[in-house]
This record gives sequence, structure tokens and C-alpha cells, in this order.
Amino acid sequence: MEIGKVCLVTFSPTHTSYRIGEAIAHGIKGGEFLIVDLTLHGIEQIKFSEDTIVVITVPVYGGHVSPLALKRMEALEAISSPTVIAVVYGNRAYENALQELDSFVSTRGFKVIAGGTFIGEHSYSTPAYPIAKGRPDEEDLQYAETFGEEVRAKICAASASDKLYGVDVRRILRPRQPFFPLFRFLRKVIKLRKQGVLMPRVPKVDTDKCTHCGYCVKHCPNGAIAEGDETHTLDERCIHCCACVKGCPQHARTFDTPFASLLSECFSKQKENRIIL
Repeated sequence: MEIGKVCLVTFSPTHTSYRIGEAIAHGIKGGEFLIVDLTLHGIEQIKFSEDTIVVITVPVYGGHVSPLALKRMEALEAISSPTVIAVVYGNRAYENALQELDSFVSTRGFKVIAGGTFIGEHSYSTPAYPIAKGRPDEEDLQYAETFGEEVRAKICAASASDKLYGVDVRRILRPRQPFFPLFRFLRKVIKLRKQGVLMPRVPKVDTDKCTHCGYCVKHCPNGAIAEGDETHTLDERCIHCCACVKGCPQHARTFDTPFASLLSECFSKQKENRIIL
């Protein structure tokens, strides 16, 4: 089977999912390369044809695919387009996110032929409490590109699109998870909840540092920050992606959640990327 267009579909507030998807698509090496970036806004209806290879990458929040990403992907349909799906998580756990994404895109006509779970720096990661800091790194991106090359080989080996078999992503090998760090994390989470520790709903803003440059307004994926009112964040629209925190040129925004220290302490051991095809 020949490879025609390759299209990357991504939702990536902090660019981790985008970088993984770009590396996979580069490994597939099709003809025309298209990008559908759903991070900052929705799109009109798109229907992919059978000769388009689609790569879909999204972040994991709390063990699930970002609900906003799924909402924006409702505009996508396919006619048995061969599809690679990948979820990017912050080194804790992706739980059922890959299966959720598979179910969602399959009902919209995409034919999932490969899947992957990749590590990206956690949205709560800070210099004081690093969580998978710097990932995806060069090794991760090379792994993703090699994965794309393997996908290409699979596609080219099929005599026709109907001979290109799908995969059951539930069979993907899970990364190794030491028991005691996970046990400590769960115990401390339960303790926080019993103590009634309040969790921040939105990032804090240092009004002395904020210059109202508008970076946070332009890069918030859900319109939680209004132009001219950059020191205020709408809690009902904030998805805790921390794009505004990580990208603020003046470092005026912080998201001080007790989960940052717990995640940094209990999940310091770096997990492995996993693929299935």
C-alpha cells in the first residue's frame, strides 16, 4: 500500500504532544504533510480519506484524555483512514486514556493500526518539584520517529488498505511501576483529602511581575484569560494545563499545588515509552 498524505492531529498546550506527533509523522515520511492543531480553537468539519495516514496525539490529565481535546475532535471524521494514536502523560499513569482515545476515534471512522504511550514533562512540574523534566528528550523523540518508521513499514507491507490490520491497544505493554512509591503516593493523597487541604483552582499571578504582555491570553487553550485582565483567570474555564505558567516571559504565574511535591517525590523514576503495532 502506498503512503499518500500524512496528517498530524494534535492538542498540545505545552507542546509535548505536538513534538511526539511530529516525530512519529516524520518517521512515516509520506508525501504531503498536514497539521491540524486543535490546541487553541476548534475547526470546521474535516473528513479524512482512506489514502491519508493520520497521527493523533493528545495529553493525559488525571488518567484521562483531555476532555477539551475530545470535544474539538468531534469535528473529525474518517473513511477507514489508517491511524496512529498516542497519549502523552507526566510519568504517573495514563490509566485508560489510550483505550479512551481508541474508542473515540474508532467510532468516527478512523482505523487504528498502531498506538503508543509517551512521557512528557508534567504540567505541574516546577524547578523545585521536577516531574519528568525535559521530556520528551532527544531519546524520546528518536524513539517516536523510529516508531513512525515501523508504522511506515507496516503500511507498505500491506497489499491494500483492507489488508492493513488494526490493533487492540488494550494489549500494549504497561510501563513498570514500583509498588512502594505508588503506595506512598496514594496514602498521601488520601491524607490530603482527609485533612481537607484546599487545592488551587487557577494559577496565582504576581501583579508586580505581570506586564500584561498578553502571552497567557494568546496561549490559553480554553479562553480562561481575557485581554487587559491578565491577572485574573476564570476557574470554570481553566483546565490546569499550565501553558500560561510555563510560557510566561516574566515568570509571573505559578500553580502551587501540593500534588507537585507528591508527584515529584513518588514518581522520580522515569517510565518507558511503549508502542503497539
